[in-house]
Amino acid sequence: HVQLVESGGGSVQAGGSLRLSCVAPGYQINCFHWFRRAPGKEREGLAAVYNGGFSTHYADSVLGRFTISQENGKNIVYLQIDRLEPEDTAMYYCAAGKYLGWCIGGNCCRQDFWGQGTQVTVS
Repeated sequence: HVQLVESGGGSVQAGGSLRLSCVAPGYQINCFHWFRRAPGKEREGLAAVYNGGFSTHYADSVLGRFTISQENGKNIVYLQIDRLEPEDTAMYYCAAGKYLGWCIGGNCCRQDFWGQGTQVTVS
């Protein structure tokens, strides 16, 4: 069972930035996806990267503030979040698996693996 490891969360003031990291050690995975879950809210898809990092997809709600990227040739994926807002407060999760062949709502991946999440709190 592949366990992804997220990091980079923290407590920040509104307007600041964070870069979240996701590492999938030891496996070749062709699609990564970030999503978040805030208390009392449904899971929200954010962004996905596939095709070795050359292709990305974003949910409309995060376009312009979130940037997903993959380190060249490695199973390391980042989610850069700029101009943080209190509404961004949530647990952020990374998931990974096979590219589905299509994207919707910030996701393009069959989610075979995922991590424990990293908390982002914006005040």
